[in-house]
Amino acid sequence: MNTKPTGWRRIISAGGHSVRGLRAAWHEPAFRQELLGAAVLLPLTPFLARNWAEGVLLVGVLALVLVTELLNTAVESVVDRVGLQWNELSGRAKDVASAAVLVSLLLCGGVWLSAFVRWLWS
Repeated sequence: MNTKPTGWRRIISAGGHSVRGLRAAWHEPAFRQELLGAAVLLPLTPFLARNWAEGVLLVGVLALVLVTELLNTAVESVVDRVGLQWNELSGRAKDVASAAVLVSLLLCGGVWLSAFVRWLWS
């Protein structure tokens, strides 16, 4: 007999897992800083975006940073769960996840900077 929830119960259960994940991420200083940055930049979107597509790009790169940080936190948690002793592969996993956050931040910064510079010059 299948004990896993199905239908609406599965959706509600998955939502509960997601809320717990966001609560856990809130305890990460980097996630809070990136969320604050997104909260500051998000209201500027209507002023910097010339059309719907540019608005979606500006909002999308903010969301990408948050998603990448959530995944980085997940990788760090799993690696730490496996063991606290140093391991080359564990270190590599954490470094690569951190590099993904850096790449998303650079992309986000580039997109927002270009939108801001274009706004200043127009």
